Amino acid sequence: MRLAVTYDISKNRIRTRVFKILEKYGAWKQYSVFELEIDEIQRLRLENEIKSQIEDGDKVRVYQFCDRCVKNIKDLGVKTPERKSNVV
Repeated sequence: MRLAVTYDISKNRIRTRVFKILEKYGAWKQYSVFELEIDEIQRLRLENEIKSQIEDGDKVRVYQFCDRCVKNIKDLGVKTPERKSNVV
């Protein structure tokens, strides 16, 4: 499944931890935005890892794209990397 994950976290320490978690699963696309291609088990692990790090007031949003939506993703300007930054 293809996911986009966005986050709004005020504390640098927690934001860095969440960034590193997301980096294990997918590609950093823009500031506070990751795109992931993972299975259901990986999604559950990812969500649990993030939940264990964030605090009250932090926001993390996960968008799941359908196959049709994935085919219609367009990059305008500089194209972002498609590959994962790290492998799980």
